[in-house]
Amino acid sequence: MRLLSIMTMLLCFQIGYAQPKVDTANVFLLKDLQEIVFRNHPVVKQAALLSETARANVMQSLGFFDPSLKAGFDRKMFGENEYYNRWTSELKVPLWLAGADLKVGYDRNVGEFTNPETQTSTAGLGAVGISIPLGQGLLIDSRRNTLRQAKVMVNYAEAERVKQINTIWYNIAKDYWNWYFTYHQFQLVNEGLDLAQKRFKAISQQTSLGDKASIDSVEAAITVQDRQIQFEKTKIDLLNARLTLSNHLWGDNAQPLELPTTAKPPQRIEVVEQPNQLVLDSLLNFAEQQHPEIVKLRTKGSQLEIERQYRSEMLKPKLNIGGSLLTTRRWFNSDVPSYYDFNWGNYKVGFEFAFPLFLRKERGKLKEVKLKQLEVAYDLQQSNREIKNAVTASYNSLAAYTQQLATQVKSISNQEILLKGETSKFSLGESTLFLINARETKLIDMKIKREEMVSSYQKTLAELYYKAGSRL
Repeated sequence: MRLLSIMTMLLCFQIGYAQPKVDTANVFLLKDLQEIVFRNHPVVKQAALLSETARANVMQSLGFFDPSLKAGFDRKMFGENEYYNRWTSELKVPLWLAGADLKVGYDRNVGEFTNPETQTSTAGLGAVGISIPLGQGLLIDSRRNTLRQAKVMVNYAEAERVKQINTIWYNIAKDYWNWYFTYHQFQLVNEGLDLAQKRFKAISQQTSLGDKASIDSVEAAITVQDRQIQFEKTKIDLLNARLTLSNHLWGDNAQPLELPTTAKPPQRIEVVEQPNQLVLDSLLNFAEQQHPEIVKLRTKGSQLEIERQYRSEMLKPKLNIGGSLLTTRRWFNSDVPSYYDFNWGNYKVGFEFAFPLFLRKERGKLKEVKLKQLEVAYDLQQSNREIKNAVTASYNSLAAYTQQLATQVKSISNQEILLKGETSKFSLGESTLFLINARETKLIDMKIKREEMVSSYQKTLAELYYKAGSRL
């Protein structure tokens, strides 16, 4: 329901409808942004295509095991003589086991000049047989190698999909918290400008009555002008931050959306807490097992292991054997003499042997694969260490921001006490407007610094999860 209201707010702004005046309805939370992004963002949808592409490659590889049917017909007539009349057909079914091929065929070769080796009776000759590689290709062949690697690469594509989504979400989270900072910075500067304008108006009235010196009016005017300049600058910063965040907002129909000017981030955050040690341990364990880069390297290692097995198989000699049982039977219910039907006396058999004497091509390819395996192993070792240290570094930064923010909140409280005391002294004529403006400007800067720390803390928190290969 909240996602629907947020989308309605964005769409209404785009087509110019009036916005609701309830403040809570205009608060744009990070979880609202997350729902919109993961529902409609083009990059997220594009990343999903990686897994689909990998599955399509698996389907292509399965094509090597598809049964195939082929047939051919040739006939020659000349001078009222039928030289030959040839019909050949074969159904070939590749098998996973042992790289064998099951074959069912039918040949009919008649005519005066037909080769006696292939000549058949007018009934033709049927065959059911199998071919098996007893040497090279028995344990793994090119088609099984391709299919196994394609299946492994599905995990690789899925890890790449997760990586791309994590990256885009991390960048979006940084843009969100940058918008949070610029919004509250603008609000603080605007509050400071209002205070300066009210003070200038009061001082001007007192000056006209002779209660204050003219120099105080000039001092108040300079403060207004200085804060007006700062106001215009932060106004542009907020506008640009809103536009940057709008880059990630898309409707259901691929319609770009704009973040309304009425949308606002959560209220100012005074205190943040550092994630406990259990969170760090959990993220380190997650990174070790499921970080996209680690998964990709492990998947690459699995792929290379399949390739190594295949290249090792190529070192074996080729020894292919095949045989078929023959019959003149055309149909299962036809009457055929037993000596022309399937039996162990009616067969074709053959074998093929080949072996390169030096195996330089095969040994070179196998060595290349083994070297790539070493490279992946070294990359995995280094990546594990770098990821672990990166996660720990982000966690340490969170600890620093937590302490700094707590100190900054105390400093703001002390600065407010100083400003209040200086204002009281000024009302008694014991202080100057310059000191009040200085302390007030310092207080505003300290509050802006606090919001910057909150923004940096949230960005670092998002970075912590991103470095661990996850999402906040």
